[in-house]
Amino acid sequence: MDQLRSQPAGLNATEAADRLELHGKNRLPEAAGKSALQRFLAQFHNLLIYILLAAAMVTAALGHWLDSIVIVGVVLVNSLIGFVQEGKARQALESIRKMLSLEATVLRDGNQSRIAAESLVPGDIVLLKSGDKVPADLRLIDVKNLEIEEAILTGESEPTRKAAGEVTADAPLGDRRCMAFSSTMVTQGKGLGVVVETGRNTEIGRISGMVAAVEELQTPLLRKIGHFGKWLSAAIGVGSAAVFLFGWLVRDYTLGELFLAVVSIAVAAIPEGLPPIMTITLAIGVRRMAARHAIIRRLPAVETLGSVTVICADKTGTLTRNEMAVAKIITAEYVFDVTGTGYGPEGTLQMEGGPVEIHSQPVLLEMVRAGILCNDSKVVQNEIGHWRVIGNPTEGALHTLASKAGLDPAAEEERHQRLDAIPFESDHKYMATLHDHGGGWIIVKGAPERILQMCRWQKTADGRAAVDHDYWERKLEETASEGNRLLAIAVRPAEGKRAIDHADVGSDLVLLGFFGLMDPPREAAIKAVAACHSAGISVKMITGDHAATARSIARMLGIGDDRRPVTGKDLAEKDPRELADMVADHDVFARTSPENKLSLVQALQARNELVAMTGDGVNDAPALKRADIGIAMGIKGSEAAKEAAEMVLADDNFASIVHAVEEGRTVYGNLRKTILFLLPTNGGQCSVIIAAILAGMVLPIIPVQILWVNMVTVVTLAMALAFESAERDLMKRPPIRPDEPILTGHSIWRIAFVSVLLLIISLGGFLYMQGQGTTIEYARSTAVNMLVAGQTFYLFNCRSMHGSAFSRGGLFGNKVIWIAVAALVLLQAAFTYAPFMQNLFGTASLDAATWGAILVAGFMVFLLVELEKFCYRKWWLAPAAKEKG
Repeated sequence: MDQLRSQPAGLNATEAADRLELHGKNRLPEAAGKSALQRFLAQFHNLLIYILLAAAMVTAALGHWLDSIVIVGVVLVNSLIGFVQEGKARQALESIRKMLSLEATVLRDGNQSRIAAESLVPGDIVLLKSGDKVPADLRLIDVKNLEIEEAILTGESEPTRKAAGEVTADAPLGDRRCMAFSSTMVTQGKGLGVVVETGRNTEIGRISGMVAAVEELQTPLLRKIGHFGKWLSAAIGVGSAAVFLFGWLVRDYTLGELFLAVVSIAVAAIPEGLPPIMTITLAIGVRRMAARHAIIRRLPAVETLGSVTVICADKTGTLTRNEMAVAKIITAEYVFDVTGTGYGPEGTLQMEGGPVEIHSQPVLLEMVRAGILCNDSKVVQNEIGHWRVIGNPTEGALHTLASKAGLDPAAEEERHQRLDAIPFESDHKYMATLHDHGGGWIIVKGAPERILQMCRWQKTADGRAAVDHDYWERKLEETASEGNRLLAIAVRPAEGKRAIDHADVGSDLVLLGFFGLMDPPREAAIKAVAACHSAGISVKMITGDHAATARSIARMLGIGDDRRPVTGKDLAEKDPRELADMVADHDVFARTSPENKLSLVQALQARNELVAMTGDGVNDAPALKRADIGIAMGIKGSEAAKEAAEMVLADDNFASIVHAVEEGRTVYGNLRKTILFLLPTNGGQCSVIIAAILAGMVLPIIPVQILWVNMVTVVTLAMALAFESAERDLMKRPPIRPDEPILTGHSIWRIAFVSVLLLIISLGGFLYMQGQGTTIEYARSTAVNMLVAGQTFYLFNCRSMHGSAFSRGGLFGNKVIWIAVAALVLLQAAFTYAPFMQNLFGTASLDAATWGAILVAGFMVFLLVELEKFCYRKWWLAPAAKEKG
């Protein structure tokens, strides 16, 4: 208080006003940002968008205004989606600002008053009571049974017991017992504190600044599409220029004809359908993920999940239930295990693997009954059937234990009415109650080391014996090493008493035993971690909890190698290179701060890992925003965490992340299949135009026909690939590395191979029909339908990159494909036979023999691609797998 020049009576009005002028209001600053128009225009700053706009101008120059309008519409829709999603991301800082308290109870001039929290200044004396939100960072100077819920900052599942004593300067945030932090919640007791920091200088203000400063990364797909767009635009420019010069210098084309040819090449090469197909494929993935409890907030995050190489998981509430449960009961003679998780009454008491009847164990019965009588909490069931605690989570776990043992807590409380109580205080570390039971019965529960000091006896089945301190110390160490938080309980008779004080419980107690409590891992999370390892995904547990608890939970989950967890203090001492090595070698990190979590994510990204980060508190927001994909908890997560994240788990379950990764891999695979399908179409069309110019012949396909092919194949065939389900071995494969190009060497070969096949059948059909003396319209109609038939048969090849399509699943595994083929047949029939379409596209009606040749040509494409896949499997994949094995 001396450093802050504060007095017990508080500041006077003049001093408070001066300090408010000096330090500013107690609120978080709003980050300056771009205007809505600037953010909207920024959505067009993408090379793929530029290519689409160029396509729109080309089609407009050719007089095909409908096609231009459609292309521009696609660009606008995609830009609007990006604009809306970016606007949602900006809400993260606003969510943190809304968490600040609105009012505070303060001493000014010796008088207690209620003022706006934003008027607080350093040196103000603030009063706290149960239910208050802490309005600023306070140094506590007086406490009475004060507990504060700090999960939003520390991630710990239980409220922190506060004390006025000093702590070391380098104590982790969760161990600063003498501090109350802005935006945390008082759950019990009362306290008095002096304001030490306000606004941006508070812990939550510091986190807000970190969120604002964190750079969001572009998703792998968008990076790869951007690279592909640059490559494609360069290829179009070079190719068009080369063809133009060849036609002008070598052939006798007029400038008008060359211009039409170059326009045809550009229209043929631009995959106009790729952005909408990407959006639709991602949207289908969003729908599938939502059905598996994963809510996607930003569309590109869908495919990012498929490439995740590391998942950094918060322990409390994600890998565990964030619900305390009694796991062990230790008496002087026996150790009992308790099954079941959460606050629901499902579970049993067991000893040596077999069930225990509580009435056959008098000490156990007395201990469980004492746990619900010396207790100020309740467990209730809400309207949708979920059990929750009203009060302290540890005491709630004792209520649940009684229900599992077959006792009725309400009936026991009615039978053994409470006469008096001594509330828990940090100074004496116990709670005591007096009950009307056999003339009077005192129950004391609290910290094991304190209760042991107060006990002279221990309860046995035969009566009582002197306390065996060695036995209890050994059990204390064993149970704590397993990640249990221990609670001791003792009793003594109190004949005729109607009230108690500390003198009545200070000694001569009879120890009943220890309760071992833990926030246990979710059973589904244990299986999900194993599934991640099988899929080549590393799982790292990052928590604000104690190292011993973290190691025990990690051991149960199968995370790490049982070494001592790395602490936040360890991390703070490392330089970036040492930190990168440490995150590669360790999987469990305890007592971490927001800076630690952010630096861990950055260190992993520096190793070229694609990182998913889970979290639920405000302390997680910076790391969630920085991660390649941030994952917030939907039930127990703060709004700040949700707004900073790309994905929200509706059930707060780690297993749902694994399901989402599977869906993400499916989406990514479907996008690659779609690209692998679309690009040969563009390649085949370009090849036809280029071959015609090189040969000095008339164009076999004109620009308007190219646009038709691109449009109908996208809305039918390419769309069908978005509905492909996950391949059987999908979660047995390693993740797609972030630096792996979207088109691998084999993909490029496949695209070139199929492009040549489509060139052969299209140009061959055109030349054959010209040789038969047909009209140019008939020959072009044949060429276009040859191209579409080749694509239709090739669609079935694309369902698997390497697997054979000669199976029931390969041919009939996706019903949408057959619907798409039927729709395409109808569209091509209209294109070929409808008079208005013939006038618009320059087509002619084909006879049955020509259709027969078209079908044979398309089927030959299918057979040749399957032959190529067979050769690849036999002479490349099989030897590689054998060598690896």
